[in-house]
Amino acid sequence: MNNRIKKFLSYYRPYLKLFYTVMTCALVGSGIALLYPLLTRFITKDILENDLSNALNQIYIVCGIMLILMVIQNICQFIVDYHGHKMGAMMESDMRRELFEHYQKLSFNFYDTQKTGQLMSRVTNDLLLLSELYHHGPEDYIKYFIKFVGAFVILFFINAKLTLAIFIFLPFMAVFALYFNKKVNIALRRNKDRIADINSQVEDSLSGIRVVKSFSNEKFEVEKFNYENNRFLESRKNGYKSEAYFSTGMDIYVQLITITVIVFGGINIIHASLDLPDLITFLLYIAYLIEPIQKLAHVTMQFQDGITGFDRFMEIIETEPDIKDSANAIDLKNVEGNIEFRNVGFNYNGNNHRVLNNISLEVQSGDYIALVGPSGIGKTTLCSLISRFYDVKEGEVLLDDVNIRDVSLHSLRKNVGIVQQDVYLFAGTVIENIRYGKPDATKEEIVEAAKNANAHEFIMNLPNGYDTGIGQRGVKLSGGQKQRLSIARVFLKNPPILIFDEATSALDNESEKIVKESLEILAENRTTIVIAHRLSTIRNAKRIIVLTDDGISEEGTHEELLALNRTYANLYNMQFVI
Repeated sequence: MNNRIKKFLSYYRPYLKLFYTVMTCALVGSGIALLYPLLTRFITKDILENDLSNALNQIYIVCGIMLILMVIQNICQFIVDYHGHKMGAMMESDMRRELFEHYQKLSFNFYDTQKTGQLMSRVTNDLLLLSELYHHGPEDYIKYFIKFVGAFVILFFINAKLTLAIFIFLPFMAVFALYFNKKVNIALRRNKDRIADINSQVEDSLSGIRVVKSFSNEKFEVEKFNYENNRFLESRKNGYKSEAYFSTGMDIYVQLITITVIVFGGINIIHASLDLPDLITFLLYIAYLIEPIQKLAHVTMQFQDGITGFDRFMEIIETEPDIKDSANAIDLKNVEGNIEFRNVGFNYNGNNHRVLNNISLEVQSGDYIALVGPSGIGKTTLCSLISRFYDVKEGEVLLDDVNIRDVSLHSLRKNVGIVQQDVYLFAGTVIENIRYGKPDATKEEIVEAAKNANAHEFIMNLPNGYDTGIGQRGVKLSGGQKQRLSIARVFLKNPPILIFDEATSALDNESEKIVKESLEILAENRTTIVIAHRLSTIRNAKRIIVLTDDGISEEGTHEELLALNRTYANLYNMQFVI
């Protein structure tokens, strides 16, 4: 907990000068607010009840003082309002940057169990509410404290008995406020969870809108959304009910206190223990006494919103990447591409089923090998271990005789290129997506990569050539075009190791032929591992590895494996023999 408090306060550090300026202005502004009722009392009691011959000049002087105080107070209020919010926004920006950078460090295991909408909510809604606490929290606390204590001291010196009579109500108000604040806070936390669920539902539905429409399931999606939306509505209504009880109850207390002051003040005037100017002063200061308790719901809600947001922020920040550089990680240089799996075993977190068991395999530099086997047998998982998207549970993976755990992730992944079946293209232009393979690439390098990927011709036929926007996930392109852009991206990266993960299985025959030619050009003089269901695409592989539940069951060329007449031959015959 202490570490979290230190972490919470650490975000003020870059802006301490601005923070102290804002707090000083809040202090000065609150102090000035306390002076107005005293100046009013001075006019009504010390000026108007004495010799009136010079009263007008004295009133002008007091008026001038009030105007000067008003100017100072409003200058302070401007500084608090503008610079305070600016400070909160800068702190929010710092935290959002830190959170997004941390997202980039987290590994596949983390994202396998998370919803994108929930993660987005932490970056946006939670941090926005937290910035309000960072700015308004200290400001409100100091403002209400000064007003409350100042009003109490002033009223106590005017009439102690009437002040104590008012204070009889305050403990009851505080208990009432705390009770309903607790209810409101529970509702707020539930609201956060429910709106995050809505975000997840919307993100999921809109991302898959083409699937939704292809199955004509718009009504089903609306029903799912309505379920989450209604849950959020019920949560909001419960929260508003508690807020209404609180607001109404506080108004009743304020009215009772006002009636008490008027009644007891009137009695004291009759008994000559209080005069009318002092009663007016009491009525003016009541607001300062009650305001902190009235605002308790708002302040507590603000605090709860901010702390809840900070807790959710810290949940992510404190999540350590399960895959990260070792203390003495080295950078790979002049990678040849020799890969060795040595007695590798693997299962996903939370799943006791062993996906890979005692796998031993050597791939020499420049080899072109293929992985085949039934779906779900672990082909993609095996290749994911090369880039350390996951870490082996047993054994080790070596690259050029170096355990990949001893290699920096950046240099490891820089030397591995992956072309997947499910191509992900970013919203933007063609050139921006290709340049992703090498952010500092020149236009000439990008065009050369596109030509090698057989993509240049179709790119030039687009409305704006390389500057054509391709839409979210490249929706404006065909499957073959998207795949060729992804290949151009890898060409630009120019890694010594390539992994083709069923890169052509979703394409039509014509697109497959073009993409296959691009892949073969890309694979020249590189260590290449191909995962394929279409066995026709790997007939020329130097070595074919057959994976089954028992591990590597067969290994050899296409002809050798057909001659064995076992698993590979059965898979091949199912595809090509009628």
